[in-house]
Amino acid sequence: MSDVVHCERRGKVLEITIDNPPANAIGRDVTAGLSRAFVTLRDDPDLLVGIVTGAGDRFFSPGWDLKEAARDFDAADTGEAAPGENDEVDGGFAGITEMWNLYKPVIAAINGYAVGGGWEIALASDIQYAVPHATFFIPDVHMGFIADAGAIQILPRRLPHSVAMDILLSGRRMGAEEALKWGLVNEIVEPGELMARARETADHLAEGGPLALQATKEAVRHTMHMSIPDCFHTLRGGGLPIYARMLASDDAREGPRAFAEKRKPRFKGR
Repeated sequence: MSDVVHCERRGKVLEITIDNPPANAIGRDVTAGLSRAFVTLRDDPDLLVGIVTGAGDRFFSPGWDLKEAARDFDAADTGEAAPGENDEVDGGFAGITEMWNLYKPVIAAINGYAVGGGWEIALASDIQYAVPHATFFIPDVHMGFIADAGAIQILPRRLPHSVAMDILLSGRRMGAEEALKWGLVNEIVEPGELMARARETADHLAEGGPLALQATKEAVRHTMHMSIPDCFHTLRGGGLPIYARMLASDDAREGPRAFAEKRKPRFKGR
């Protein structure tokens, strides 16, 4: 996929690895590579699930490449054109934080430090597994900016207000155990077992109906902040296209038939 983002197809699963030594920082090249990877996951009908991780055993990602940013700001100050961090890519920062039409599930295999934008990649994913030494924090305020690629939008919705504001304002570090306590990771996994655990889950998800997988994420994304009656109104009102396709699909009939015939369903995504 690129020199700094590697992709490997494994059946119906696309494994995406950030490999930008020494720490997997997210600059323009990494964002472009991740964007292409997530677009591939989104658009390829043979792919149903994604896994994103970092190379090595210390860093998932420290977030925005501040050295690259400093060079860009210096260039701008001298009147030279400096490309923006997310120019001309789908999905915003890191290619996923604003990819609203990616309805295939993404698993984050967090192999170490997930800092700032690195944590925001994990927050944009659907399932998170972390090694025991994984460490999460948002240092952005102390760098002179804010974590606007997902942290300020998501953490106050996932955490008690005082906890979210402490993290966003102070930059304090959260270990894997605390992240598990707050539900920010699903499970803590030993380093040598992290990818195996992510693959096990990805393979299990990929056995589901392709449209049902996407319709679930579509429905949750569009209704999670609605009242229960409004959720039902949205579902029944025809405003969710993947959900509508699923209801009319052969797959929706194949599942009950396979159950009745005591066999594994043969889903075709239509």
